[in-house]
Amino acid sequence: MYPPAPPAPHRDFISVTLNFGQSYDGSKSRRRRSCWRKWKQLSRLQRNVILLVLAFLGLGGLLSYISVADQWKAPNGRSADEQKMRPANPPVLPAPQKAEANPENVPGVLPQATRRHFRRGPPNLQIRAPNKDSEDRKLDAIQRREGTADAAQQEEHPQRTLVSWRGAMIEPEQGTDEPSRKAEAPTRTQNQPAPPNERQKAVVDAFRHAWAGYRKFAWGHDELKPVSRSFSEWFGLGLTLIDSLDTMWILGLKKEFGEARRWVSKKLRFEKDVDVNLFESTIRVLGGLLSAYHLSGDALFLQKAEDFGNRLMPAFQTPSKIPYSDVNIGTGVAHPPRWTSDSTVAEVTSIQLEFRELSRLTGVKKFQEAAEEVTRRVHALSGKKDGLVPMFISTHSGLFTHLGVFTLGARADSYYEYLLKQWIQGGKQDTQLRDDYLEAVEGIRKHLLRRSEPSKLTFVGELAHGRFSAKMDHLVCFLPGTLALGAHHGLPADHMELARALMDTCYQMNRQMETGLSPEIVHFNVHPQKAQKDVQVKPADRHNLLRPETVESLFYLHRLTGDPKYQDWGWALLQSFNTYTRVPSGGYSSISNVQDPHNPQPRDKMESFFLGETLKYLYLLFSDDADLLSLDTYVFNTEAHPLPIWAPA
Repeated sequence: MYPPAPPAPHRDFISVTLNFGQSYDGSKSRRRRSCWRKWKQLSRLQRNVILLVLAFLGLGGLLSYISVADQWKAPNGRSADEQKMRPANPPVLPAPQKAEANPENVPGVLPQATRRHFRRGPPNLQIRAPNKDSEDRKLDAIQRREGTADAAQQEEHPQRTLVSWRGAMIEPEQGTDEPSRKAEAPTRTQNQPAPPNERQKAVVDAFRHAWAGYRKFAWGHDELKPVSRSFSEWFGLGLTLIDSLDTMWILGLKKEFGEARRWVSKKLRFEKDVDVNLFESTIRVLGGLLSAYHLSGDALFLQKAEDFGNRLMPAFQTPSKIPYSDVNIGTGVAHPPRWTSDSTVAEVTSIQLEFRELSRLTGVKKFQEAAEEVTRRVHALSGKKDGLVPMFISTHSGLFTHLGVFTLGARADSYYEYLLKQWIQGGKQDTQLRDDYLEAVEGIRKHLLRRSEPSKLTFVGELAHGRFSAKMDHLVCFLPGTLALGAHHGLPADHMELARALMDTCYQMNRQMETGLSPEIVHFNVHPQKAQKDVQVKPADRHNLLRPETVESLFYLHRLTGDPKYQDWGWALLQSFNTYTRVPSGGYSSISNVQDPHNPQPRDKMESFFLGETLKYLYLLFSDDADLLSLDTYVFNTEAHPLPIWAPA
């Protein structure tokens, strides 16, 4: 038997692992494997919750970065448009032909695109001209700054602009086109505007009351319904707000103007599927924007005006070049109104002031060419009667329709007004316009002028197929002011005599009513009868829509004659508006019965022209400063928006 084998000797050894090309990583890979195992051990719900939280944090961080980047970028960023759209504020406005100097540089696109043509600026203002600054300064802080601090700030930020207005500041919005030039001195010494007198302060109070109702119950909508504290829409373009811009500027309401300007910058958009009436939208929206641009120097308003003007142009695409009455500003489809295939003569011939001025400012000829083609075609038409025109015109044939009916009321009134005002706007160069106007005035004298009984009031009636009617719309009360304006610009002196006589009549149309406010339509008594007033009113015509025509003519007559009785008559009208149309919660309402002072029956509507025209003309009427929107410098469109008179070529 063999002895057992001896045990194996005990050996100690060390195992070494060499990892070429890698260094020690502090066991990161091991920790990664450990974390991965822990992640896999979590339930699916837990993993989803963690992923959701991480995604939310990442998105929040990204948005914060974008916001901070925009805040750093905005103070130094200026668009290409803003660099080019600088009103030159010339001492005298150039003629329209010079505005079309470089047609090859005129774009055919909307005004958001970069422009290469030269934009002509507003004229020297009768109201203090604007300076500019950036939005990041608050209004109250700016008002406390001294002149030295302002100068230092301008050196530090030469690209920034601020709107200076009557010694106060309005903040322009970031990202909009603002004129960057300093205000230039007017051609003659312009003192600080005189503070408003007591009657003007009453107008300011009335405007603020009306504006408070609109701001509270109808902000951004077309019109206020003050009784029901709501609003109504017509075009959905903020008509009351745009119609009131220049009124606020003239009245010195800097806070209200600044707030409205911000709405225009941020909210006014024309890319919408809506039909607008060519005439009404031109005189209110286009005219309001152009006037706001001229008074403030703020290029935002000119940019919006050109955009809107482009959207109205499809209305002129008719076989006769006589525009349709309605156009969709979103789709570009134009059409006649639903109730007729014709257009109204007053509507197609009362858009020329605005379209001509838009061409002069932008250098885009198509606006002026389209509007003036209408004037030329109407001038050459048959069917007139000693310068008087019918009320309707065909967009297909270009001929007058419904022949033999002549009026200075609705559907014809502003045709005569714009003959004179185009002649004045163009520097009195177009003798055809002047001659057509003079012929029409003689036609009025020959066919439409009569005197009432028993007071012998001079009035303008209507003619239908040879039969005279003693009917006179309140709209006809624009005529005294128009006649006086023509006499002021060198037309026959007997036009002023007729203006005075008609002004007396228009005042009596108000005074003989129990509320002191004129009805929409009156009929004059032309036969001597006992116990009969001169002015008769039918039940369907006794409403008052807060119209401006009487106070409009009072303004012209006082401005051009200096007779204080016209101010007194306007003051009486303002008191009647306050007594019978003012709504306590804010705003003013049209009324249904001017003959019942105990129950005038509010109609629950405040037309935009009450702020855009009626109160503006009252404020100007009560001013004794003939240089406040001088009639030698400005011509008012039919919605009371002042536009500059051009210098001769």
